Amino acid sequence: MCTGKCTGCIGVILYPLVVISIICNIMLFFPAWDIKYVKDGHITVEVKYLGGLLGGGLMVLIPAIYIHMTEVDRCCGNRCGMFLSIPFAAVALLGAMYSFAVATLALHNGPLCKNETWTTPFNDTNFKYLTKYKSWGDCTEPKNIVLFNTILFVILLVTSCFQGLLCTIQMIIGLIGCVCGVFFNKEEP
Repeated sequence: MCTGKCTGCIGVILYPLVVISIICNIMLFFPAWDIKYVKDGHITVEVKYLGGLLGGGLMVLIPAIYIHMTEVDRCCGNRCGMFLSIPFAAVALLGAMYSFAVATLALHNGPLCKNETWTTPFNDTNFKYLTKYKSWGDCTEPKNIVLFNTILFVILLVTSCFQGLLCTIQMIIGLIGCVCGVFFNKEEP
C-alpha cells in the first residue's frame, strides 16, 4: 500500500469534483438560461444556500490542495503532513456533507416556479413529484425548471457522495501514514 501515492491521487481526483460542484451551483442561478429570474429573486432558496459553491467547492478545494501536497515527493509528504491531512479531509468531508444536505433538501422541496403565482408546488410531495412527470407541466415558468433543477441537484448529490467517500478514505490513509510513516513502492532500476 502506497500511502503517499494514494493521497496524491485522492487530491487530484477531488479537483474535477470541485469544479463540477461549482459549475452546477452557478448554473442553478440561471434557470431556462435567463438572467431575469435571479434579478427578480425567483430562484429556489436552496440555490442561495450555495451548497455546491461553498460546500462542495471551496470547503473541498482548499483541503484537496493540501492533500495533494502530501504526496511522497511533495513538501508535506511526511508523518506530520499525513497527520494534518486528517483534519483537512474532515473539513472537506463537512463541505461535502453540506452540499449533500442542500441538494437533498432541494430535491425534496422541488423548484420555485410560476403556476398562477410563484410557489414551490412540490414542497409537500415527499420526492414523489420526481417520478410523476406529468405534474412537471404545472410549472409554466421558467421553462423545464423541474428537469433543470432535478438534473443539477442530482449531479451535486452524486458529486458530494464521491467527495465524502474520498475524504473518508483520506482520513484513514492519513492515520496510517501518520502512524506508520509515508511509504511508497520504489521502482527497481
